[in-house]
Amino acid sequence: MKPHTLFALLALLGTGAHADDLFTKIDADPKSELWIDSGFATYHFDRDKNLNGGNRGVGVEYRFSGTMAAAAGRFVNSDRYYSNYAGVLWQPYALGPVRLGAAIALFDGYPKMRDRGWFPAVVPTFTYEYRRVGVNVGVIPSYKDRLYGGISVQLKVELF
Repeated sequence: MKPHTLFALLALLGTGAHADDLFTKIDADPKSELWIDSGFATYHFDRDKNLNGGNRGVGVEYRFSGTMAAAAGRFVNSDRYYSNYAGVLWQPYALGPVRLGAAIALFDGYPKMRDRGWFPAVVPTFTYEYRRVGVNVGVIPSYKDRLYGGISVQLKVELF
């Protein structure tokens, strides 16, 4: 899926909202939701590098407020090594039903980034949830020749 197609789909999700409610600030009220997350499907910007776009894995996400969730998981990264992540999703705004914000997390496992050691990252993240299913979409920035940028899609299911 091309990046502009994905952004167009996200924009269409918000068209059902009234114009007054299209861009809103999310209430930070306490929540208690546990989600199980899949790995990622990634469309890489560098299409000629034979990168792994099927980043199989599993994660958990615990939403403890309307605007924040803790997340952790493991997946096979673009360089075909196992990576772990742990951090928070901070999404204080919404465009229609789509939450807007960023994942602020630690990652490991990338051979050209700190010799597969841990490093911090900020990933702009959009989330759409419908009842007990949802999708997280991250826009991963490229970093020199160490990390390869792309758009990653992660499916999720609410356990409770």
